[in-house]
Amino acid sequence: MLDGPLADLSDPAELVWSHRVYEGRVWDIRRDRFRFGDHELERDYVDHTGAVAVLARDAEDRVLLINQYRHPIRSRDWELPAGLLDVEGEDPLAAARRELAEEADLVAEDWSELLVFATSPGGSDEVIRVYEARGVSAAPEVFDRTEEEAELLLRWVPLAEVVEAALAGRLRNSILLLAVLAADARG
Repeated sequence: MLDGPLADLSDPAELVWSHRVYEGRVWDIRRDRFRFGDHELERDYVDHTGAVAVLARDAEDRVLLINQYRHPIRSRDWELPAGLLDVEGEDPLAAARRELAEEADLVAEDWSELLVFATSPGGSDEVIRVYEARGVSAAPEVFDRTEEEAELLLRWVPLAEVVEAALAGRLRNSILLLAVLAADARG
């Protein structure tokens, strides 16, 4: 169990009961009672649909960043095109393709999974899949954007510059930080 390659361990506890204690517009709060060892425990957590993000890279090794207002942190942060897995039965890669088109009016020829991570496993079941997209070009359709997305700013930035900004602490978006550092480490 503790030998071999380092990897997270699947260990589903026996669920006694589970119910939604708050229903939100985007995600809910769920309370679970489960058996863990000789005890029963209760935990509240954000019940999230999951999400996808896209690290789009061009032939000049630049990364597409979007700048978007995020109300909970009262800031416009630089991030990757991303979105919720909120279409029932939609394949995550199809969702990533959709998000790149909707947020950046781009399509890509080559797609690969860059990383998968849990955003805050102590308080949320959210898992994000980040795809790397290469061979980008203009989408055949331009999307109408509303609400916060109506003021999106797009910028192509050399990967090395994004990594430097991340390591200098000038960027805070966790998805962006993990994705560019992973992409840089992989070369």
